[in-house]
Amino acid sequence: MSTHLFDGLPLRVGRHVQGICDRLAKIVKGTHGLEVDPLTDIAICCGQTEAFAAAIFSIIDPGDEVILFDPSYETYGASISIAGGVPVFVALDPPYWTLDDGKFLKSFTSRTKAVVLNSPHNPTGKVFSKDELEVIATACCTNDCMVITDEVYEHITYDKTKHISLASLQGMQERTIITSSLSKTFSVTGWRIGWAIAPPAIASAIKNIHIRITDSAPAPFQEAALTALESQPQYFESLRQDYELRRDFLARILAEVGLRIRFKAQGSFFIFVEIPEECLLSDVDCVKKLIEEAGVVGVPGCGFFHSNKQVEVGADNFYGNRYIRFAFCKSDDTLAAAAQNLREFVNRAGAFDRSEGVKC
Repeated sequence: MSTHLFDGLPLRVGRHVQGICDRLAKIVKGTHGLEVDPLTDIAICCGQTEAFAAAIFSIIDPGDEVILFDPSYETYGASISIAGGVPVFVALDPPYWTLDDGKFLKSFTSRTKAVVLNSPHNPTGKVFSKDELEVIATACCTNDCMVITDEVYEHITYDKTKHISLASLQGMQERTIITSSLSKTFSVTGWRIGWAIAPPAIASAIKNIHIRITDSAPAPFQEAALTALESQPQYFESLRQDYELRRDFLARILAEVGLRIRFKAQGSFFIFVEIPEECLLSDVDCVKKLIEEAGVVGVPGCGFFHSNKQVEVGADNFYGNRYIRFAFCKSDDTLAAAAQNLREFVNRAGAFDRSEGVKC
């Protein structure tokens, strides 16, 4: 397997707060059973977004293909394109967002350099199963390519669903770049503390790129991160339980409005709801209506779809513009206010009324 690894520039050492890499190494050992050298295998970056971009820049040459699962978070494809790579989207099958082994395996070519895996998944809330991960791992080993994972929601899973890091599967640690951050687990998205964990040569390249883009992640927040990463197991269980209650609350409210929830989020803090078949408006139009008439904001699903936007699912029903993402990482007061607004909206306007879908 060949990678350019940011050739041609001398290595500069990034500014890591003493102890933070040691702590991360202990965490991935305890959580995933991975042996990681804190001196050579970890790069601290300005959030997962920079860690992911630096990972892409470290291994992708112009013309290299990178496989992504669709729908997907929008920054992945952008980073690949900036590096001169070619995003190749493989659609997950609605409504449960399952991986079609055949479609996935057919997406590999002689130019495939890497696969991007986000689990738990934004925007759907899917957690990839052990069987699906085995398929991905086998394909990557067979085709001799890398995997870049986004595991920022790893501690936010529900209904006894467990996150499994792809790097923990046989033969995968040496070909996996794990990216993650402090943001979601500790509700500090503005701190911009993230990391990449990778084989030494790739981690070195990521550090080299990072130091030339942002020089250093904020040192005071790295110090705070070190404290946060010492949190005891009960913190993570409390976080999970709290978000699970919020998920269930918001799901009930959205169902009352008439939005369709066939897939219950297994992880993350998003609910990806379907617009009723009877509703004649697109996802963008429905979101505008909710903002203007209910004061409640969702994200149109079309922004997460990149391929197969016109794949038919049932008679005259194309799923690329039939979903809306809602976030439940809000305070109880905010969720309660949103619920009240939505109920008043339905009572007033009859929105999403299945018997009179044209009202939507």
